Amino acid sequence: MTQNIESAGQQAAEVIDPDPTAAEDYEVGLKSLNQWQLAWRKFRKHKLALIGLGMIAILLGVAIIGPVLLPFSFTDIPRPDEIVSAGRPPAIGRPMGETGGLQRDVFTLVVNGARTSLLIGFSSMAIGVFIGTFVGAIAGFAGGIVDNLLMRFVDVMLSLPTLFVILVASKFLGNGTVSTVIVIFGLFSWMGVARLVRSLFLSIREREFVEAAVAVGVRDRRIIFRHILPNAFSPIVVVASLLVAGNIISEAFVSFLGFGVDPTSPTWGNILSGGLQFITQGNWWWPLFPGLAIIVTVLAVNFVGDGLRDAFDPRSRG
Repeated sequence: MTQNIESAGQQAAEVIDPDPTAAEDYEVGLKSLNQWQLAWRKFRKHKLALIGLGMIAILLGVAIIGPVLLPFSFTDIPRPDEIVSAGRPPAIGRPMGETGGLQRDVFTLVVNGARTSLLIGFSSMAIGVFIGTFVGAIAGFAGGIVDNLLMRFVDVMLSLPTLFVILVASKFLGNGTVSTVIVIFGLFSWMGVARLVRSLFLSIREREFVEAAVAVGVRDRRIIFRHILPNAFSPIVVVASLLVAGNIISEAFVSFLGFGVDPTSPTWGNILSGGLQFITQGNWWWPLFPGLAIIVTVLAVNFVGDGLRDAFDPRSRG
C-alpha cells in the first residue's frame, strides 16, 4: 500500500514538476510590417483581385509581345479574287475570323488594338494622376486663397460637358494620333484626383508629425514629398486603377463614334466602329471579340481596384 502511494506521488510529481531539460523553448518572433507589406498581405487574400492582376499581366504581355509573334501581318490584305464581302467566320488558323471589306484577320486587329488601347489607358491615367496630385497637394497644403482659387478652377473644369469637349478636341486638335488622344484624356481626368488629394492633405497636415516638422524648420517641399504625400499615396493608387478602366472605356466610346484614334492605328474602339456596318450581313465575330477584350480588361482593372481598396483600408481585417 505504501509503495503504491509513493509510486502515485512520484507520477504526480513528474506531471506537476516536469524535468526542465525535457521541455523545449519556443521563441515567438515578431516581425514588424510596413504599410505596403500589410497591404500586400491583404491583397493576396482577395481572390478576384489576384485573378484581375493575372489577367492584366496577360493582356500586357499580349500587347507587348503579341504583335511580334503574330503569324499574320497587320497589313496583310488578300487578293481581290479571294475577298468575301462579309468576311469569314472563326475557323482553324483564324480563331477570331476575318473582317468584311479588306478582310483582315480579327485576331491580329485585336492584339494590335490591345497595345494602343492599354497604352492610352495607362498613359492618360499617369498624366491625370500627376496633374491631380500636384494641384491637390498645393491646394491642401497651402490653404487660404491658393486653395480657393485652385478648387474653383477644379469646379469650373468639372462643370464642363467633358464628353462633348473630348469629342471636339479629339476631332479638331487630335488629328487621330495616339499621343494627342492620350494628352486629351489626361487633361480631362485629373479633377477627381485633385479633390481627393486635397482632402487627404487637409487631414494629414494637422497631425503631430507634420506639426513637429514645421516646428523644427523643415522646408515645405520636404514636408510635402517626404511626410504628407507618402501617407496619402494609398488612396491615390486605388483611384489610379479605376482611372485606367474609365479611360479605356472612354477611348473606345470616342473611337467608336469616329472621333478618336485614326483607323490606321487599331484600337478596340475603332475596330468596333469598323464592324458596325457588317453586322447586318451576319458578321457577328468582328465586333464581338474587341468588345469582349474591353469587357475583360475593365473587369480585371476593377477587380484590382477593389482589392487595392480593401488592402489599404485600415478597417478591413488582414
